[in-house]
Amino acid sequence: MEDKKTVLGMLDLMLCPGFCVQNNQIMKVNQAAQSLLLTPGTDIRPLLVTGKEEYQHFSQGCLYLTLKLSGQIHSACVSRMGDMDVFVLEQDPEGSELQALALAARDLRQPLSTVMITADRLLAQKQASDPQTLQQIARLNRGLLQMLRIISNMSDADRCRRVSYQETRDVTALTGEIFEKAQALVSQAGITLTYEGPSCPILMLVDGEQLERAILNILSNAMKFTPEGGSIHASLSQIGRMLRLSIQDTGTGIDDHVRSTIFSRYLRQPAIEDGRFGIGIGMVLIRSAAANHGGTVLIDQPEGQGARVTMTMAIRQSSDTTLRSGTLRVDYTGERDHALIELSESLPLSLYEKS
Repeated sequence: MEDKKTVLGMLDLMLCPGFCVQNNQIMKVNQAAQSLLLTPGTDIRPLLVTGKEEYQHFSQGCLYLTLKLSGQIHSACVSRMGDMDVFVLEQDPEGSELQALALAARDLRQPLSTVMITADRLLAQKQASDPQTLQQIARLNRGLLQMLRIISNMSDADRCRRVSYQETRDVTALTGEIFEKAQALVSQAGITLTYEGPSCPILMLVDGEQLERAILNILSNAMKFTPEGGSIHASLSQIGRMLRLSIQDTGTGIDDHVRSTIFSRYLRQPAIEDGRFGIGIGMVLIRSAAANHGGTVLIDQPEGQGARVTMTMAIRQSSDTTLRSGTLRVDYTGERDHALIELSESLPLSLYEKS
């Protein structure tokens, strides 16, 4: 357990804006956050935009939420240390970083599309039957889809942060369909996926694509850390006017030093030594989907086993802040199978033998 002096000292060493909260009151603000005019003794609860209820029940792990400070919305990662909560604010450069990635992805998408179309035509002409050729075809297909996933995430991370195309849908049916398809694929990797959700329809404003991509990204991460023979359990439940979607695995869990930077891009040290760690673009999509639906993301390790990612969403029928568009939405995969793409890092080669 970290004592108060240690936590406050650590706050001073942070380069990012941050502050400590104890019993819902701001205790100390570091130098990087001085411009936000936060005063020790201020109640944190009125400043929360998303995550008000989630923060009141927060006890362990890492919570991602948003606040309104000095008239502007800021995203923050919250970690509990001893009897205090440390809020670390995301700095402004995130937008420019993601925009740069989007520009790079735009230049990469065209040549990738050309290669994928050419590969589809060649594979359609060649009727392979021997195992070695089928395996080569599978490696080619899966590799191209993995590249498409990376480029799509780079391209869409900034847009999903700012725009959400929502419409009234039955989220019970939508979520059930996503997990029903995922169950068949995950089982091919030797992992059992179970899901339980509400039995009655829940109509709310939802961005179906963002929700699907968030769920599949969480599943992809869970599969990478869950050994063959393990299991992943997902559940959707309603608590008042909030939905709570939890996905828990029986894998190796997340070390404390990694969990503290799980919402940060480019900062996770194991990304170099351990190929299962990415640079965090998938997490941008997950937390953006939660924020756009009025919710938060919590990552914890209940009972010390595996990892659990919980995404909350507000049940809203209408909102002036919801962004809509009358234009036709283009499928980000080019009408390819979303689950085969998003889970491609963990699924067996045999699923990719056909173009």
